This record gives sequence, C-alpha cells and structure tokens, in this order.
Amino acid sequence: MATDTATTVMKVDGSALAGRALAAAGARHMFGVVGIPVTSLASRAAAAGVRFLAFRNEQSAGYAAAAYGFLTGSPGLLLTVSGPGCVHGLAGLSHATANAWPLLMVSGSCSQADAGRGDFQELDQIAATKPFVKLAVKATTIADIPRLVFQALTASVSGRPGGCYLDLPSDVLHQTLTESEAAALIDAAATDSAKSGSSPPKHKSLEDGIEKAAELLRRAERPLVVFGKGASYARAEDAIRKLVDTTGIPFLPTPMGKGVVPDTHPLSATAARSLAIGQCDVALVVGARLNWLLHFGEPPKWSKDVKFILVDVCEEEIELRKPHVGIVGDAKRVAELINREIKDQPFCLAPSHPWVEAITKKAKDNVLKMEAQLAKDVVPFNFLTPMRIIRDAILAEGSPAPVVVSEGANTMDVGRAVLVQNEPRTRLDAGTWGTMGVGLGFCVAAAVAEPGRLVVAVEGDSGFGFSAMEVEV
Repeated sequence: MATDTATTVMKVDGSALAGRALAAAGARHMFGVVGIPVTSLASRAAAAGVRFLAFRNEQSAGYAAAAYGFLTGSPGLLLTVSGPGCVHGLAGLSHATANAWPLLMVSGSCSQADAGRGDFQELDQIAATKPFVKLAVKATTIADIPRLVFQALTASVSGRPGGCYLDLPSDVLHQTLTESEAAALIDAAATDSAKSGSSPPKHKSLEDGIEKAAELLRRAERPLVVFGKGASYARAEDAIRKLVDTTGIPFLPTPMGKGVVPDTHPLSATAARSLAIGQCDVALVVGARLNWLLHFGEPPKWSKDVKFILVDVCEEEIELRKPHVGIVGDAKRVAELINREIKDQPFCLAPSHPWVEAITKKAKDNVLKMEAQLAKDVVPFNFLTPMRIIRDAILAEGSPAPVVVSEGANTMDVGRAVLVQNEPRTRLDAGTWGTMGVGLGFCVAAAVAEPGRLVVAVEGDSGFGFSAMEVEV
C-alpha cells in the first residue's frame, strides 16, 4: 500500500489487491516459494488473512495445494515465481487435474512491455499451463485481478474439480488504485461470482437415472457398490453407508475411497476384490472413473455381462464410458436420491444370500492368510512386519483417525491391503497419475487441513528422497 502525499489518498498496489481478493474469496492457506515478483503478494495475502506456507520446492508446494483441495473441498492455492518457478509448479497443477482436485496456481510473470525481448525468467506461461488446467487467465491491468481471482477459484471447483491458472505480470502487480476502487472491484467480483454459481445446471440423466439405478440394484443377483475419492471429496460417506446398510450390498473402495465406509464393515469386499469385480452382475460406481485403477470396466477382470451404473459430476465421463445407466450429478446428492427411491420399495440382501456369503467367505479366508503372514516377526524387515506395527499403532490412536500418506509402489500396494481406514479422507497416495514425490507435500497439507489428526507418512521405494527437505516446513 502506498500514500499519495499530494492528495493523501491511500493507494493499493496489485499485490495487495490480489491478496485481498483471495481472502475475500475464502482462501485461508497458500503454499509456495516466493521471489521476484511475488514476494510482496505473499506478504500482502498474509496481512489479509491468508496464511502462507513457504516450501523448498514448487513441486512439493503444488502437491500440498492439491491435497489441501481434496481434504477441504476448497481450492488449494499455489504461488510461484515466473519462468522456472511456474514450470516446477506444473507438477502439482497437473496432478490436481488428473485427480479432480481443485487448485489455483498463481504465478508472477515478466513485465508485459518486455515480453518477447528475453526478459528475466520470461515464459509464455498461459501456453505452458493450458494443457494441464480447466482455465488459464492473465491479468493485463490491475483492475482485472479481483474478477480473475474469483473466476479462477470458481472454475476450479465447478463441475469436475481441477487445476486453474492465474498469471500476474510484474507491471500489473506494481500498478496502483485507490482504496475505494479496490473495495468496489472486490465487491463486484464477489457479487458476479455468487450470481454465476447460484443455480447449478440440471441434467436429465439425474432425474431419469435414479429410478433405473434402484431397479437394477433391486433385480441384481450379484450387485456391488464401488466408490472412489470423488465420493470422499463430495462428503458422500453418510449416504453411501446408509445405502450399504439398507441394501446389504457388498462394497469395494478405490485406494483413496477407503474409509467412506469403514474397512472393518462386514460387507467390505476389499479382501475379495478379484471375486467381487469378476462376478458382479450390476456395479454402482460412485465418484470413481473406470480407468486403469478399475481395469477400464472391461474383461477379463470384469464380467463381459456386467451392467454399470456410473455416477459422475462430468457428463463427458458418462459419454466416454457408455455405462448401462449414467447419472450426472454430485456423489452425495445422487446417493441420497437412490436411498430415497429404494425406501419406497425396500430390499436387503441377507448375510445368508449366496452372493454375500461368497464375498464374506473369500474376504475372511484372504484376511486369515494375510494375518498369518503379518504375525511373523521378520528380521531384517520385509514389507509386512513394519506394516503390522504401523497398522496397530494407527488403530490405537482411535478417532479422529490419523491421515495416512503413502507412496512408493510396493509400499503403497502392501499398505493399501494392510492399513485400515475407518474414516473418510484419511488416506492419501500417488493417485490417478501414480505420482512419485507427493509424500511430504501431502503431509504438510494434511497437517494444515486436519489439525486435529495425527499425520503418518509411510514412505518407500525412494519416495522420501523426492521431497525430504520439506520436512523443515
């Protein structure tokens, strides 16, 4: 902020305006690495109430911002300098978009007057970020900043969440306007944003698909409920737990969907995964994509005759997968509507139902085999002995359950089978992209987003080495 001594009118520069706009839009935390030209932006944002967490590397800061978006449901904020800082930030930005987590990366850039002349850290950052984001915008004047801040933050959480990018040139950050002009611009941006988000579009598939989904589940001989991190992000745990308990249908979570329904629930098919997906005749898939993690929903892992009911916030995802029934909508809302539809004509698979018996028997057999291996104290350690120790220590914490951050191929895979998640959003791992190096950034994000929970990092396969210095943060 500056003062015009001739007129005693207080001036607000672009950095202060950006910080205030972020705070006005609801931002509370920002992750990043400061330097020219964004150091002042970080301090101004902090003065406005946005806590800045200084990292050692933009990649880890980006992973932290991405995980923060998943854990809180609000966009994570990543701040980088221009050029190489922006490029380093692409790792977290792309990771967020691949996982459908809301993130806004804000980068400084060279002065517009010097663009194309080989300025310090010059890069066409709009072009660099476009392949990885839902929206990439650039402020060309200070008056653009509030509108673009609100626009980008809104875009990051609308529809399928993902990464967005805001470019703030050095000259724009140094431009000034009056206090009254700054306040008016922020108020106008907030008003316009509220109007644009007040009436979400209605999809015919949401209205038509609920009845079809309930009827398919009712008639199925071997139904299965599959849910992923999209259901966890949507806070759908109560609705999905009610669906499972009411219908008696076995369920299977994807890795970061673990905990939406407790792993210890008697209808968990996690330990009988191959049987569950190989023989189910109807699969309700909520907040999970039929990608490589679910073998694309195709044989030989899945039956060639399985009927998919696919629930997704993205209409394009439904069109791509061509399920038997596609429902475009929020996971929580759709699960609630299916529950309501089932309530009118209730049904429940008893524990003695052949399908439920087959799943529970296979799961128990596999768990007993695993427990026999876990009971052995192997020295030097194999994978199972330390996992048992970690599992027992985590379970001893009770509730609120710790957030488990896991990375490294074998470490992650074994941990997914051994470690128990009984509460939602308590597992973070390499995700849809299989990204290495996320560990310490995720840990910082979890500690910030969930201050009442212990954070446990289970690192292997050289994963810790990618971001070990972030332990200082």
